Amino acid sequence: MDTSHGLTRHIEALRDARSHTLQLVADLDEQQIIGPRFDIVNPLRWEIGHIAWFQEYWLLRHLLDRPPILLSGDALYDSAKVAHETRWDLPLASKVGTINYAQDILDQVIDQYDQQPATGAGYFLSLALFHEDMHAEAITYTRQTLGYSAPKFITLNEIREQECTENVTHKSLNEQSLTNDNLGDAFIHGGTFVIGSQQDQPFVFDNELRAHEVQVDSFSISRTAVTNAEYAAFVDDRGYARRELWSDDGWQWRELTAAEHPVYWRFAEGQWRRRNFDQMVQLEDYLPVVHVNWYEADAFCRWAHRRLPTEPEWETAASAEPAPDGRGLTRHKRRFPWGDSAPTPQRANLDWRGNDCVDVRLLPQGDSAFGCRQMIGNVWEWTASDFKPYPGFIAGPYKEYSAPWFGDHKVLRGGSWTTRSRLIHSAYRNFYKPDRRDVWAGFRTCAL
Repeated sequence: MDTSHGLTRHIEALRDARSHTLQLVADLDEQQIIGPRFDIVNPLRWEIGHIAWFQEYWLLRHLLDRPPILLSGDALYDSAKVAHETRWDLPLASKVGTINYAQDILDQVIDQYDQQPATGAGYFLSLALFHEDMHAEAITYTRQTLGYSAPKFITLNEIREQECTENVTHKSLNEQSLTNDNLGDAFIHGGTFVIGSQQDQPFVFDNELRAHEVQVDSFSISRTAVTNAEYAAFVDDRGYARRELWSDDGWQWRELTAAEHPVYWRFAEGQWRRRNFDQMVQLEDYLPVVHVNWYEADAFCRWAHRRLPTEPEWETAASAEPAPDGRGLTRHKRRFPWGDSAPTPQRANLDWRGNDCVDVRLLPQGDSAFGCRQMIGNVWEWTASDFKPYPGFIAGPYKEYSAPWFGDHKVLRGGSWTTRSRLIHSAYRNFYKPDRRDVWAGFRTCAL
């Protein structure tokens, strides 16, 4: 049963999410908020309207059987029915009109669920909240893709906590020792482990269900994500020109795109630089490589005589605990690498607190039981696994969330610096096609 206190937290979170979304586009003019036609991003004015429509659909129309606020809303904003390439041609409202439409819906949601919450409201409030959080992250990579400036914002929760948390991430980073340049591998003794999420939690995405046992063989996994310096060595060794390093699909992609290095890298005056939003910055050796796709990660692994972790291996490294005798795994599963308590700035680079990726050697308080660092936050991590349903999969109420994407997408784990901390945990499954390199994605590797 949804409690009044629980729904109040949902309402506060929805307000926070909307503040976050609007601050991400506050500085964009009418031309920027539509943007050029690309197959990997949405026009941002459409995206804001879609976020609002989705919230209305589930919280006002589905649960309360209310008529739509905007009669043409389904024809404009239903992502399952409106083809991506047509979204630039739709008769969308202006930026102000779209924001007013979104605010009208949020106001009605708040008024309804403050007064008389509907049965089962908690699940759908979470669905609408996390949906907006995911789109806010998508807006950040759209800004990166289009070369817009980095947005500057602060969440409502951070405003309340600013006096006690201001600069906490940067202080803790500056005070940490970086004497160990290479943390090496963590050895994980195999055993039986449960991956996925239990259905008795307040909210679970359908692709995390059902939790089930897997047998994991012993393996060694890098304690950190692959760094810019490590990836630059692959590039400098003609990694993009060597056919033997690439899968057939990967080589076809590389030839089609003529890729010679990560998409935002440029070599000038004897050094690598990368584009960070609208700024070119010197490549930072110990930041994780980011904006590389699955094909690039796979080719690097072949060059390094390594491999990508499977999805069960990744989740084991992030949330399992070694048996007392070191020969297997316990039955206990952590929700986060460090335990069951919520993320903090000292444990994970999330919520834009670092305003970018941070050094892969930092944040030791967030280590897993095996010493793997930053498995939550900083950068999404590609796995070797195809995105497939778990045994016994049943689509949730939002049937288009997972099922249409099974088979031709790869699984990513762990979240990035733009991911909201309330959304992420070690069993969360993200998924993209293997050619996508616009998202905040990197990877870690396993020994062969």
